[in-house]
Amino acid sequence: MQTQNSVTLLLHGENDTLIWGMTNAERIRRLVEKLQSKTTGNLWVNLAYVFDPQWIRYVHDNPGTIVTMDGVPVLAHLRAEDDAEALAALRIPTGARVLEYQDKPRIHNPALRKLETPFVRDLTPATVKYIERQSYFGAYKGVTDILTKYLWPELALVLTRFAARIGMTPNMVTSIGAIGCIGAIFLFYYGYFWTGMAAGFVFMVLDTVDGKLARCTITSSFWGNIFDHGLDLVHPPFWWVAWAFGLGTAGLALPDEQFRLVMIVILGGYVLQRIIEGIFMRAFGQHIHVWRPMDSWFRLITARRNPNMVLLFVSMMFGRPDIGLIAVAWWTLISLAVHMIQIMQAAI
Repeated sequence: MQTQNSVTLLLHGENDTLIWGMTNAERIRRLVEKLQSKTTGNLWVNLAYVFDPQWIRYVHDNPGTIVTMDGVPVLAHLRAEDDAEALAALRIPTGARVLEYQDKPRIHNPALRKLETPFVRDLTPATVKYIERQSYFGAYKGVTDILTKYLWPELALVLTRFAARIGMTPNMVTSIGAIGCIGAIFLFYYGYFWTGMAAGFVFMVLDTVDGKLARCTITSSFWGNIFDHGLDLVHPPFWWVAWAFGLGTAGLALPDEQFRLVMIVILGGYVLQRIIEGIFMRAFGQHIHVWRPMDSWFRLITARRNPNMVLLFVSMMFGRPDIGLIAVAWWTLISLAVHMIQIMQAAI
């Protein structure tokens, strides 16, 4: 029996099999620490099983709930001390609310913006890779851009596993990515577009890895989130400005008036889109990209960093980085118009 915050943690059995470089008992302790609970409660956990972090929050918030797999108790929030005796014998206490995993109960994950059945699985050396894959993809946002969703999930999974095995922290990964991010700015500015895109690609992949590593190893932190999301929010305008100046070095400088117009549209559009997203969240209590299926689909391609990089990559295939930047300006304008329509429809 261990007490963390105001939650008493009861661990049943032993299991030395490592997942993401730690024992199941250590993983459970980290999950309970993240609860930041202000209420008392007894959480019972069967160490023979691993489950998605969502389950521990859900069970904690719903006293008397027991999650089972094939009828065997996996996780429970105890209502009375007598319940612990029943669970120790792997029996279901009388009157408990049972959620059988095989029945596919669905719960909402507001952080990742999706409704799903979080995974539960027995933990053995043979199931580790499966569990790590499930927990990794369980940490993926249901709504994101096209590259993050389709291009590099498998690569990021390999890198996340490697980082966990050698004991890297999410902030270490973010710091390495930041070097690529800043490097891309200078490379774009001096007209080294292909090299800059390579540096940017490293940053974009690691931008996925650091978040997944934090969620999978239960090591997210307030300042880590500030570092990661702050970098995500601030750097894109610097990339586009550097690209615009780099066109001059490449002999493809935009005329002064067109340069100013393109920069006003790209930078102003980026800021206005972010403002609209913030207003939507504050006014309607949800992300603008999860309101309707169409909104979630548009998030795949809306004028954010990754879709914009697709436009620039295509333009480089034809040797015209100048046209690529103009395309980004047009797409930013179109995306801004869509955002404005979305928020007006929601208001109506």
